[in-house]
Amino acid sequence: MSIEIKVPQLPESIQDATLVSWHKQAGEAVRRDENLVDIETDKVVLECPAPADGVLKEIRIQGGATVTAGQVIAILEPGAAAASSKPAAAAPSQTVSAPPKTAPDVAASVRSDRPLSPSVRRLVEEHQLDPAKIQGSGLDGRLTKCDVLEYINQGAEPAATADSGVQAAAPTAKTATPISRAVSGSREDRRVPMTRMRARIAQRLSESQDNTVMLTSFNEVDLSKVIELRGRYKDKFEKQQGVKLGFMSFFVKAVVEALKKYPVVNASSEGNDIIYHDYWDISVAVSTPRGLVTPVLRDADQMSFAEIEKTLADMAVRARDGKISLEELTGGTFTITNGGVFGSLFSTPIINPPQSGILGMHTIKERAIVVDGQVVARPMMYIAITYDHRIVDGREAVLFLVSIKEQLEDPARLLLQI
Repeated sequence: MSIEIKVPQLPESIQDATLVSWHKQAGEAVRRDENLVDIETDKVVLECPAPADGVLKEIRIQGGATVTAGQVIAILEPGAAAASSKPAAAAPSQTVSAPPKTAPDVAASVRSDRPLSPSVRRLVEEHQLDPAKIQGSGLDGRLTKCDVLEYINQGAEPAATADSGVQAAAPTAKTATPISRAVSGSREDRRVPMTRMRARIAQRLSESQDNTVMLTSFNEVDLSKVIELRGRYKDKFEKQQGVKLGFMSFFVKAVVEALKKYPVVNASSEGNDIIYHDYWDISVAVSTPRGLVTPVLRDADQMSFAEIEKTLADMAVRARDGKISLEELTGGTFTITNGGVFGSLFSTPIINPPQSGILGMHTIKERAIVVDGQVVARPMMYIAITYDHRIVDGREAVLFLVSIKEQLEDPARLLLQI
């Protein structure tokens, strides 16, 4: 009996989604839980797994179409996958002296301590890559989709072509001069529709510019003592907690304490009302291949340094792999964004509505400053707060920034909450 493949239940408040691309074509064999198609919402990408082994009999909705929850998009004929997916046995031959070389088995080459997510596994298999050769940036060194895409963009060759002398000598895209000249001399325009996520980001940024009165204040922080503290305890911290001690946990802690002192920066506006939030849910901006998302640390004031680092690492990996839920991306009261990881020295971040403030971190640069009448070199970072001037006055915003500066330049304040 045929099985209808339907659009999965969409997150609350999401009316429709975009069917991005099919990973299987009509007539191809599929296995149970194998991802058939990617479905993109405003913030996350959903996978639609096969409910059983079988053959994809019919595709009713093609890529690029708008779909709704429960809509039938394909028909699966169960029970035929095993026969269809097994490779035909090679006929015995006396002239074959050695088995042909094939691409390495992905499953066999993946170490048990670095399991692959479905989206990463699919990329690895499609491009015949050896996961062991790719540097992972995820939690515990796990591979993320971004790691694999970067590896592919750097010109990595499929693992199956690595050991043939003839194939190694063949020209590649990197060395093919005529192709390089053609690409560099191209003057064609390419029109590419925005993804649903990119369109949503554009909409929210425009709304933020149109509906808030944004002003940005700056300060600079001497991170000598934070760096010294991390250097002294980072090995023991990682050994005991199973996660690296980063800068973000210090900033999250400092932000929470500063928000407690100046609660209007943690507030939002609704009509003529100011809504004060007596909780501290901190959004942290994460860059993904599809765009910027802001996972939320719920009740960040109750989290330890280790809990902050572990939660952020987990959320970042799932956000880049499209596995994070919409609920984890909404409801924050204040946002932190770190352009410093990309080398940004100075910027004016844009408020994430309906919040009233956002903190911008930047790259750490050793600069000459004056301390007790002496010129010394110190690791300095510019920090910025953009705030909604309709409800936050300059006094509160500047003192909020000063509070963060004081806590980071004397980390003992974070422990004493002063």
